[in-house]
Amino acid sequence: MAAVFDKLGIRFQFPENWTLDESEALSGDQAVTVYSPGGAFWSVFIRPVELAPQKLAEAALKSMRDQYDELDAESVTESVAGTELVGYDMNFYCLDLTNTAQVRAFRTPDASYVLLCQADDREYDETEPVFRAMTMSLLRR
Repeated sequence: MAAVFDKLGIRFQFPENWTLDESEALSGDQAVTVYSPGGAFWSVFIRPVELAPQKLAEAALKSMRDQYDELDAESVTESVAGTELVGYDMNFYCLDLTNTAQVRAFRTPDASYVLLCQADDREYDETEPVFRAMTMSLLRR
């Protein structure tokens, strides 16, 4: 059975065995993250509507490049549940493990959003469909 997050003006489902972290939201930031038992994570950040999704995705990519020296990135545009998402697929090393991350950004009439998911490559194949399902549940309003 899926757990449901329904706060901050957003709603999404996530696996009930994943851990919800609302600490950023509780401290006043408009963000929430869920973690898999293996350490993969999926985050959603709510930003002002006037911020362009492409600029938000570029800022997230820059932040990742600042953190990881050898980061490869590929620009991506995709449609999910009728919403156009822009962003990047990224690969990098962390703690001697290869990791995959995706950043996607989109806009609704109410806000702009950034989604970030990441897992080491040992877990990524298993968690990618879960990331996609959480994103789909967020976009189905």
